[in-house]
Amino acid sequence: MDNRFHCFASAAFGMEGLVSRELKLLGLSGVSSVNGGVYFDAEPEQIFTTNLQVHFSERIYIVLASDICTTFEHLFNLVSSVNWQLFFAGNESIDISCKCSRSKLMSSRDCQSIAKKAIIEYIRKTTGQNIFPENGASLPVMISVRNDHVMVLLNTSGIALSRRGYRTWNGEAPLKETLASALVSLSPWKPGMPLHDPCCGTGTILIEAAYIAGQVPPGINRHFSMETIKCFQNLDFIALRSKTNSLPDENKMIGISGSDMNPDMLSLAERHIKQAGLSLNTIPLYCTPLQDLSLAESEGVFICNPPYGERLNNQKECRSLYHDLYILKQRHPGWRLCAITSDPAFERYFGKKADRKHRLYNGRLECVYYIYDH
Repeated sequence: MDNRFHCFASAAFGMEGLVSRELKLLGLSGVSSVNGGVYFDAEPEQIFTTNLQVHFSERIYIVLASDICTTFEHLFNLVSSVNWQLFFAGNESIDISCKCSRSKLMSSRDCQSIAKKAIIEYIRKTTGQNIFPENGASLPVMISVRNDHVMVLLNTSGIALSRRGYRTWNGEAPLKETLASALVSLSPWKPGMPLHDPCCGTGTILIEAAYIAGQVPPGINRHFSMETIKCFQNLDFIALRSKTNSLPDENKMIGISGSDMNPDMLSLAERHIKQAGLSLNTIPLYCTPLQDLSLAESEGVFICNPPYGERLNNQKECRSLYHDLYILKQRHPGWRLCAITSDPAFERYFGKKADRKHRLYNGRLECVYYIYDH
């Protein structure tokens, strides 16, 4: 078996550049961005450490086959072209997921059924196995159908990489961990500078900033589906995890803090900080409305995910809060401010045009990330 795989790191719209840059920093080859993700080449050990270390990608896939498919027969033949014996030991649960868009094949359910039939037929013909109990580990296969181009993908991550494992409850305005990490990285903040989230909620932005500053692998506290897939069983996952892991350097996490007016949210933030392996002494939290917030540091960066209104059913109150953010910025003239929202009227109610903007998605919700440098 060739020891290198052609891989695909999926990414939310607008984050492909961050994923590409990170993969290059990890020393991976063949890095190439497309809408929705980044291609790269990697050996099995690198695939595992990539799952451990990436901050912005949703999942890491191996591209098993790809071609134009306009009929179910084409799809069946494409799936059948994969050497499934490399990945299937005998009792795996064959878990097929599928996404279809702008293609002749638009039935996800039918594509799933055809793909599973092709895998079982391949195993039956090549091994003689006729019984498939599917009571073992998952063999997670993704069928991506877009503009009639089909990719047969092996999901090496399992559940989304945004699920770091430290968050047990999302609050009313959840922010994916991958997006929170992107907000930190796209902001003017650098490790060592003061960073404060004045609407910190359950603490996701603060934890992701601390992970970046302390060089903590985001996936270090979770497992990945590739750990139970046949062709990777010769890897020493414990050794690879130990080699990648290092104790958080809390001396590098200085200056990160948060506040919120809701004590229940702050209690959850404290729990999440502890579950992330971090100290509350490292990330202090304050029960303070942003209207009353006043920080001693002369320079720093505010990063926040204020309520959007459309989700909390209170648009008028949220838009008043946007102007309160402007006043907060005025009280701290040496600070820069960054805020993400889906409300297209944010700049009008804030009271000033942003210096820079990034279009991002929080789940299915299209948002804009506003950055005020002055």
